[in-house]
Amino acid sequence: MENIAAKTTEDITRGGQFLVKETKCETVFTPEDFNEDQIMMRDSVKEFVDKELWAHKDKFEKKDYAYTEECMKKAGELGFLGVAVPEEYGGLGMGFVNTVLVCDYISGATGSFSTAFGAHTGIGTMPITLYGTEEQKQKYVPKLASGEWFGSYCLTEPDAGSDANSGKTRAELSADGKSYKINGQKMWISNAGFCHLMIVFARIEHDKNITGFIVEYDSANPNGITLGEEEHKLGIRSSSTRQVFFSDTIVPAENMLAGRGEGFKIAMNALNIGRIKLAAACLDAQRRTISGAVKYANERLQFNTPIANFGAIRSKIAEMATSCYAGESATYRATGSIEERINAREAEGNSHQEAELKGVEEFAIECSILKVAVSEDIQNCTDEGIQIFGGMGFSEDTPMEAAWRDARIARIYEGTNEINRMLSVGMLIKKAMKGHVDLLGPAMKVAEELMGIPSFDIPDYSELFAEEKEMIGKLKKAFLMVAGSAVQKYGPDLEAHQQLLMAAADMLIEIYMAESAILRTEKLAKSKGAENIKEQIAMTQLYLYHAVDTVTQKGKEGIASFAEGDEQRMMLMGLRRFTKYTNMPNVAALRETIAAKVVAENTYCF
Repeated sequence: MENIAAKTTEDITRGGQFLVKETKCETVFTPEDFNEDQIMMRDSVKEFVDKELWAHKDKFEKKDYAYTEECMKKAGELGFLGVAVPEEYGGLGMGFVNTVLVCDYISGATGSFSTAFGAHTGIGTMPITLYGTEEQKQKYVPKLASGEWFGSYCLTEPDAGSDANSGKTRAELSADGKSYKINGQKMWISNAGFCHLMIVFARIEHDKNITGFIVEYDSANPNGITLGEEEHKLGIRSSSTRQVFFSDTIVPAENMLAGRGEGFKIAMNALNIGRIKLAAACLDAQRRTISGAVKYANERLQFNTPIANFGAIRSKIAEMATSCYAGESATYRATGSIEERINAREAEGNSHQEAELKGVEEFAIECSILKVAVSEDIQNCTDEGIQIFGGMGFSEDTPMEAAWRDARIARIYEGTNEINRMLSVGMLIKKAMKGHVDLLGPAMKVAEELMGIPSFDIPDYSELFAEEKEMIGKLKKAFLMVAGSAVQKYGPDLEAHQQLLMAAADMLIEIYMAESAILRTEKLAKSKGAENIKEQIAMTQLYLYHAVDTVTQKGKEGIASFAEGDEQRMMLMGLRRFTKYTNMPNVAALRETIAAKVVAENTYCF
């Protein structure tokens, strides 16, 4: 049962269009829109996490790999590993929102389990459901969906990290054409220690692109596969991570995944889905960190009063809650957009796998934005969690230090945040070149506006978020001004100017995140009444305030890096115009409104 009605692909905003098209709050999906089935699914996942994971957190910190595997088996029995798998292959066949929802709530207790879960359901299973032949799907997917088998994904090599297509692992076709012989080395392979199946990427002869293979693994009959020792890692300690070595490993020719040289495409599309799921996987970790920090702050007495009464602590709690709220808003907004796109494509006759591939690919820009934003928010959140706990936060006796260590990997895997920043802007420019998003028209209009005389009329801001929405419109102009001028100046060479791309990406990210919070809260105000959600309104205004600061700073950095003389003066003047509030919010008062609610509820309560 879905609560996202099928529309045609023509009706749906395309990926990246949020920059140039106004989005109505009624059209976005928010966490408040979960239907009964989704709420039941969320609650059953939370029950599993509290009982099996949170209650045994020490086992994960003590590198109890067997316990991680045991919990994965239980997750399989409960159907959680098969949420996204079509029913005909033994899964639950649920929509994209459910997939992201389960990933969100199953990932909050420990990064060790969430990595095992994410690697298995995402990059371990999904490439077969999306690219496999019917025979491959029938043979492997039911075992993966039930947890009878576990999957891993062998892409990274010692010399092939961010440059994934540069791998040296070789696949050589046998003389009779019936099998391939694989030789090479892979590293950082999640689930390697207990997997039964590996998605392995190797190069055939001198092909430009790598090729994917489904490789079975049985420790009793290893077929030339040896595993390195478990890696000693900063965090995610009981997620099995090993090197994998292939020495004349024989793989039947029919186990090639998709076609020859298609591996790079498989890897990139798997990463798109992985990115939005990684953002989701950082959400419940934030909720639990905030709730733990607030409970501690309410209990910890200093100067004869709970530290939760001190403004310095309340400020932290408010900022942590605000980032989490914006992260939820943006993640579920994009998730809803993707599900709409998948439903529309299926209604137009695409197969499920084609619809899902194209649906996620359409919103690859948003997936990269979310991956960066939410992975950095969880790092900040756990860092402040340690700070609220003070000395106790640094101790292994409290959960904060483990949460902080686990959070650190999120900025590295599924493509580093640096790669994803450059991808988000790079993909946007490519979409503009293809005519999928009209950036040039709006960018020219902004240039014309800069030449004109600004209006000094004071607009009517009596309606909720009237000024905030106007501000989002201005921030979009600031981005178009900077990115448009940079594209004009450098053309296709822009990708060589990485510092400029990174500054533009930060502007883009903040626009999407802030707008998502506004749309969620506006939709909530229409159903509950603005007077009943004053804390959500405060979080939205606080997030926007920070977003304006970031756009100001990064816009200035970008302009100073490529423009000079009159052009620079003109653009800096434009940037000031596009980042100027008519009514500056009272930041301390906003934080106090948010903190008062969270402290009183003694938990993250939105």
